[in-house]
Amino acid sequence: MSTVAEGVGFRSRRGPILIALMLATGLVAIDATIVATAVPSIVEDIGGFASFPWLFSAYLLAQAVSVPVYAKLSDVVGRKPMILGGIGLFLLGSILCGLAWSMPALIAFRVLQGLGAGAVQPVAITIAGDIYTLAERAKVQGYLASVWAVSSVVGPTLGGIFASLGIWRGIFLINIPLCLLAGWMLLRTFHEEVERTKHRIDYLGAGLLTVSLSLLILGALQGGQAWAWDSAISISVFAGGALLFIAFLLVERKAAEPVLPPWVVSRRLLATTAMISFGVGAVMLGLTSYVPTFLEGSLKTSPLLAGLALAALTIGWPISASQAGRLYLRIGFRNTGIIGIVITVIGAAVLALTASSPSVILVAVACFIVGLGLGLVATPSLIAAQTSVEWNERGVVTGTNLFARSIGSAIGVAVFGAIANAIYANGPSGGPDPQTTVSASTAVFVAVLVSAVLTVVAVLAMPAEGKGSTTEPAAKPSPEPAND
Repeated sequence: MSTVAEGVGFRSRRGPILIALMLATGLVAIDATIVATAVPSIVEDIGGFASFPWLFSAYLLAQAVSVPVYAKLSDVVGRKPMILGGIGLFLLGSILCGLAWSMPALIAFRVLQGLGAGAVQPVAITIAGDIYTLAERAKVQGYLASVWAVSSVVGPTLGGIFASLGIWRGIFLINIPLCLLAGWMLLRTFHEEVERTKHRIDYLGAGLLTVSLSLLILGALQGGQAWAWDSAISISVFAGGALLFIAFLLVERKAAEPVLPPWVVSRRLLATTAMISFGVGAVMLGLTSYVPTFLEGSLKTSPLLAGLALAALTIGWPISASQAGRLYLRIGFRNTGIIGIVITVIGAAVLALTASSPSVILVAVACFIVGLGLGLVATPSLIAAQTSVEWNERGVVTGTNLFARSIGSAIGVAVFGAIANAIYANGPSGGPDPQTTVSASTAVFVAVLVSAVLTVVAVLAMPAEGKGSTTEPAAKPSPEPAND
C-alpha cells in the first residue's frame, strides 16, 4: 500500500511527526557546532589542551561506525525503538558530559553522545522516507536540511554565550529538555506496524564492522596529526583495520541476516549513490573545516563573521533540496544530480580561483553556490536509493548512504589536513601567518574542487532511470498520529 499524498507541512496530519524528526535532527546538528566555540573555556576549567581535538574525533568516530548497525537494526525491529534508543543514549551522554571532571572523562562521554547520534540521524531520514511519497520527500528533506542551516548559526552563538558566561557545561545540559521533548513527541505521534518474526542478529558481523571501521577512520583522522603517516602506529592501525574488515566481509558471506548485505554495493544505483554521498561528505567537510580558518587567518575577521560566511553553504542546501522534487519528477534523479554537481563545481571553482585575494563576500557567495548544488545532488541521490528498495531494506540503504558521507568527511579532513599542514610547515614562520594561511587554504580549496569534479563521474555513472516518477516499491501504510 503506498503512502497517500496529503501535502507537507506542520499543520498536515503528519506534521507532528515532521516536527519531532526535526527536533531529533536538531540535537545532532547543534551538537556538531556548539562545542567548538567553548573549547577555550573547557580547557581552562578541566585542562587537557593536548587532547581536546579528541572531543571532535571521538564523537565523529562513534557516530560514523555505529550508523550501519543502527540502520540494519531499524529494518529488523522497527524505526521507533532505534530512534528512541538513540535519543536516550544522546541524553545520557549529554548529562555525563555536563558532569565531566576531566578531559579524558569528557572525551569518553562524547563517545556515548556519538553512539546516540549514530542512530538519530539515519533513522530520522528513514522514517521520512517511509511516511512521505516520492513527490513529497524532497520537500521534507528541505525541512530537515533547514535544521542544519539554523544550527550552523545557533550552535556557535549558544556556545559562545555559554563560554562567555563561564558555564560551558550548559552546552551539554541544554540537550536535556530538547531530548525529552523530541522523545515525547515521537512516542506520542509516531506509530508503526512491524511484523514480529524471529531474526538472527549478526552480532559477529556488527562487532567486526565496528572495530575495523573504528581503526580505519581513526587512522584517517589522526594520521599526520597525532602521529606521522609512515609511523609504526599509523601502519598498525590501518593494517589492523584492513584485516578485520576482510574478516567482516568473509563473515557476511555466510551470515543469515548480514548487517551490511552484499547487495548494497552490488547494485549499480546503490553503489553510485554511495559514491556520490562520499564526495558530498568530502566537499562539505573541506569547506566547513577551512573556510573559517581561511577568513580569520587571512583577513583577521571575527569568528562570528567567518561563521556567517560559512552559513551561506547550509542556507543554499535546504533551498535547493526543497525544490529538487519538482526537478527529479520531470527529468529524473540522474539529470537532477548532474545539474546539481555542475553547480557545485562552479561554486568550488569560484572559491579556489578567488582564494588568493581573500574576500568575505566572495567566500559567502561561493559557499552559497556550493550549497545550492549539493542540495540538488545529495537529496535526489538519497531518495533514488530509498525509492529502489522495499520497507525492510530502506533502513540499511539510508544508513549506507549516510555512512559513505561520514567516510568521505573523515578521509577528506585527513587529506585536506595533510595538504594544509605541509604548506604551514614550509612557510616562513613555520605556522599560520596570513600569507601562509592563504596559500594553505587555496591548496585545500583546489583539493575540494578536485573532489567535486571526481563526484561528477559518480553522478554520470548513475543508471538513467528515465523520469523520477517511476513507480516505487510498495510502502508500509503511513503511521497514524495519536489522537490525544
